[in-house]
Amino acid sequence: MQFDPQHLAALAAILRLGSFEGAASALSVTPSAVSQRIRALEERVGLPLIHRGTPCTGTAAGLRLARHAEDVGLLEAQVSRDLALDQGAGPVRVRIAVNADSLATWFLAAMTGVEDVLFDLVIDDQDHSADWLRRGEVAAAITANDKPVPGCDAHPLGALRYIATASPAFMQRWFAGGVTAEALERAPCLTFNAKDRLQQRWIEVQTGARLSPPCHYLPSSQGFVDAASAGMGWGMNPRALVRGQLDRGDLVPLIPHRPLDVPLTWQVSRVLTPALAPLTRAVRRAAALGLNPD
Repeated sequence: MQFDPQHLAALAAILRLGSFEGAASALSVTPSAVSQRIRALEERVGLPLIHRGTPCTGTAAGLRLARHAEDVGLLEAQVSRDLALDQGAGPVRVRIAVNADSLATWFLAAMTGVEDVLFDLVIDDQDHSADWLRRGEVAAAITANDKPVPGCDAHPLGALRYIATASPAFMQRWFAGGVTAEALERAPCLTFNAKDRLQQRWIEVQTGARLSPPCHYLPSSQGFVDAASAGMGWGMNPRALVRGQLDRGDLVPLIPHRPLDVPLTWQVSRVLTPALAPLTRAVRRAAALGLNPD
């Protein structure tokens, strides 16, 4: 089945901007024209594509078609580059799943290393980002799994190093007798969200025990650092984010020289591998500077 590019562009714009009016402004047409394009596309596929509301959101079919539209844009841009044609259509959009700590430490350097690309980032835990690729909802992902997702190419990047850190006052209150399994069972820890297992993994490596300490949930990389510095709890912070706090003594390691290294892999849809080659090169360059070698 072939789709009208104008219909796909209207769908993608509505889902990106959240309204028919916003899409009309972005496409330089009237809201009525956008409505007609969506109606024609829904009739063609025989399925509703948009949940009308504030904001408008996509049905499963609508989201999949919007991803298809972005993929087509990437492939067309590649052809234009290969043939040295005047692209003229402006930047392409690429949707990527990336973990928050990579975004806060090294991934921005990769994003700024490519031109004519607009990024649509999905933030998810590195242990779960591959699921977005399996569902076809992103073109590429930073994952903690080095096994390629079916239909994808995988590029090992190195390891993001985490340090278990807390404020000196927190250490004195909770770990005055040492960082033992008993103390770790009682001391509040910081957790990004329900998917975050880094604290438990570090505890298991150090003690051999599976513990469930009381947790604060803070879905923010910088919030993690600030909360640890304020003495709310201990947590696994990327070394790159807390180097200054460690140097000043605002934070200290729970146990010196006991980091947790999380290997990361760049996985990209094989169909889009040539089109995303400049981005893949930028990701690998940034990772070489910002991550620990495996």
